[in-house]
Amino acid sequence: MRASDSTQELDVLRSCSTAVHEHDWYQSNNLLLNADKSQAIVLGTANQLRSATGVALPVATTLKSLGVILDQRLTFNEHATAVVKSCNYHARAIRHVRHLLTESVAHTLACSLINSRLDYCNSLSYGAPEATVDKLQRAQNNAARAVLSANG
Repeated sequence: MRASDSTQELDVLRSCSTAVHEHDWYQSNNLLLNADKSQAIVLGTANQLRSATGVALPVATTLKSLGVILDQRLTFNEHATAVVKSCNYHARAIRHVRHLLTESVAHTLACSLINSRLDYCNSLSYGAPEATVDKLQRAQNNAARAVLSANG
């Protein structure tokens, strides 16, 4: 939709959403709708997002789909933060038991617990702000230090 007519377009989306919720369309098609888990998000530049305010449709600032957290500006900052938090948790766990593991086992654990999270949908971070990519790089460096028992 264009920023100039976003209010009108969001009103159309709201009326469609209301029609789906208020009618028995889902039940007549043997489907269930969990309204608490149904969300809409508006994506765009800061200027476009400012012009899309004041509509009765509840619009989320972030949305999680297939494990990826999308924000309105598609910076993926919140997604990177969540991934890094998970990776750091597992890196601390590996560090805690590292003295009991061979380097090969520690490497396997890091790949399966940490690198798999870093690799999942990493192509979405192409073009993301440098600060967002740096967060992910630091998590990978932290995993390498955990495997190699290096400080820093």
